[in-house]
Amino acid sequence: MSKDTRTRIIQAAMELFWHKGYGSTSVADILSRSQVNSGSLYYFFPGKQDVLIAVLETYRDGIGAMLLEPAWSTVDDPVERVFSLLASYRRALVESDCTYGCPIGSLALEMHEPDPPVRALLAGNFRAWAGAVEAQLRAAGDRFPTGTDFSALAELALNVMEGAVMQARTFRDIAHFDRSIAQLKAHFDALTMTERAA
Repeated sequence: MSKDTRTRIIQAAMELFWHKGYGSTSVADILSRSQVNSGSLYYFFPGKQDVLIAVLETYRDGIGAMLLEPAWSTVDDPVERVFSLLASYRRALVESDCTYGCPIGSLALEMHEPDPPVRALLAGNFRAWAGAVEAQLRAAGDRFPTGTDFSALAELALNVMEGAVMQARTFRDIAHFDRSIAQLKAHFDALTMTERAA
């Protein structure tokens, strides 16, 4: 069995879990989308949860190439990088007529009581996102007040993004996303203005 087959299965599952949800996606759906036979799937993955684990590992390990690098390729300023990342979610919402949902956020909401390995990977994905944002904020640390909790500030950015995506998707209105991000930007501006005044 080739690695290409395993990759095809994971990519098919990523698309299906994003569009249909984990619960509504059957093994037959994954087989159909990936164009592999059941023997090939079960060779790599004993069950559907094993496919989910591989999907979550792929998102976690690919955060740079799939998400951060495209968002940051033309932006050097670390604080602007945070908002460029958020703008990438806005583009996804606009391009999908506000049907886009963050893949990890959607899975986290769907999996009411995930098994420990799934929950650990969901948390790992959120940690990777927040950690990348925290690193950018720390790179601009001299702009923020002494004692700023950059970890908590990065978590706030994550929470605002997830909530803003959910609201825009629910109302089918990008204005909900824009207002949330504008408030986050105002908070960042207030923090940096406080430091400049000091």
